[in-house]
Amino acid sequence: MSHDFNQDSYAEPGYGWLFFAGSMMGIAGIMRIFDGIWALRVDNSAPLDGALLGTDVSTYGWAWLLLGVILLLCSFMVLTKSQFARWIGIIGGAVLAISAIWWMPFYPVWSLMYVFVGVMIVYGLAVYGSRDAPQP
Repeated sequence: MSHDFNQDSYAEPGYGWLFFAGSMMGIAGIMRIFDGIWALRVDNSAPLDGALLGTDVSTYGWAWLLLGVILLLCSFMVLTKSQFARWIGIIGGAVLAISAIWWMPFYPVWSLMYVFVGVMIVYGLAVYGSRDAPQP
């Protein structure tokens, strides 16, 4: 029994980018959930002078938990290939990148990784997520 790779879903043009975007959003969502849990449990001794949402680490904990859940849901939705999920994913990737910029002065390497992943998610979904996606 032979398989025709052109008929398999993983051989569709841009499928790798969609899988990458969905997987990265899931991983980033899990990481943000862990960040949120950490922030809710920390003793509020982090240096947050001049931070965007104030100096209370628990505020960031709740924001990260919410963002993590949104990213995780977007991940599953993108993997179902719906156009609604594509736009939610683009917004989720953009929020991931933008929210990481706020922490650049405090955790530069970690923040740059979040920005990079967010930009790659937006690129993959914007270029290869539409019904008229170009052939790679």
